[in-house]
Amino acid sequence: MVYRRNPVLRNEMLPVDIVLGPPWWYHHEGITFDEDFFYHPARRVEAERRMEDVLYERWGRYGLGEHHGQDLPVVGAVHLAAGYLVSEMMGCRVEYLPDSPPQVKPAYLDTLTVDPEAAFASPAYKRTMRLFDALRTKHGGLVGDLNWGGVINVALDLRGAQIFLDMYDQPEPTVRFLGQIAAVMDRFTGEVYAATGTTSITGNRNVRHIADPVFLHCECANVMISTADWERFFMPYDVGWSRRWRPFGIHYCGKDPHRYAESFAKLPHLDFLDVGWGGDVALLRRHLPDTFLNLRLSPVDIVKQTPEEVRQTVRRLVHESRNPWLTGVCSINMDQNVADEQITAIFEEVEDLRREYAAAEA
Repeated sequence: MVYRRNPVLRNEMLPVDIVLGPPWWYHHEGITFDEDFFYHPARRVEAERRMEDVLYERWGRYGLGEHHGQDLPVVGAVHLAAGYLVSEMMGCRVEYLPDSPPQVKPAYLDTLTVDPEAAFASPAYKRTMRLFDALRTKHGGLVGDLNWGGVINVALDLRGAQIFLDMYDQPEPTVRFLGQIAAVMDRFTGEVYAATGTTSITGNRNVRHIADPVFLHCECANVMISTADWERFFMPYDVGWSRRWRPFGIHYCGKDPHRYAESFAKLPHLDFLDVGWGGDVALLRRHLPDTFLNLRLSPVDIVKQTPEEVRQTVRRLVHESRNPWLTGVCSINMDQNVADEQITAIFEEVEDLRREYAAAEA
């Protein structure tokens, strides 16, 4: 059996990864997610080393925690999935809690305008650059990245639900407003990439298993709009980024990514798609034969399943994707109720599938 490959993707068969949510780390390991966790240089290094050590102790045999015992200058929380900084740079307030990711408070802007230059003069950006400088000075370089969110996500943070009315009541000002947000993301991701060589590990850790860094645009709020509105207001940014950044990917954590299958197929390139739990994988594969489908397991359902049921779910979804070289498996933000055995079942089933697919290719 010969499977299709995407020419810009260089990955092993069926990469797999997990992200344990802040409640897991807080309740099991006593890690707190205050501001120092994100911004204090020594704490940044210490926290990431501790997380790597814990992952290695529990699941090192499956490749997790490969940087255990190392002090790395990690600029962002690469073991979390949390987008907050770009919204804060443009005027949102962020609340830091001990057992949660940073909570973005909508700014409810009165007007459809932001100043891209002002974002890079903001206290949030300056504090981040001080972190970069401190880590670079001590360690001689930087690694990791920071979750930059997505155009629709940040627009929702800045305007609240009003942004959906804006698209109908003020379409032209809305287009300009979204362009201003995208301009901030353009510059921000360019600066992070220049400093660390990646942009999107904090969007989904499975991108780290692809040799060339994936540019992953988070579109969580796509579940709230029609495909026609996405094509009119948001698709132009994906078109541009997919031509400039490859591998290019879209993160879609909602339950209906298949609703966008035909629309996503119109992009010049879609190398990676984060497929939200509940998505019709077979339908997506029909429309996106060359796209890496990153299959997200439900962190809510996993805690209710036996290890065998977890394994059956992994097997079913991988088979629906129909190409082990263009398929990955992950579960993101599992909480303190997940058992080690349930997580282990994910890795064990992927290992079995790899052996089976490799035998079929031989």
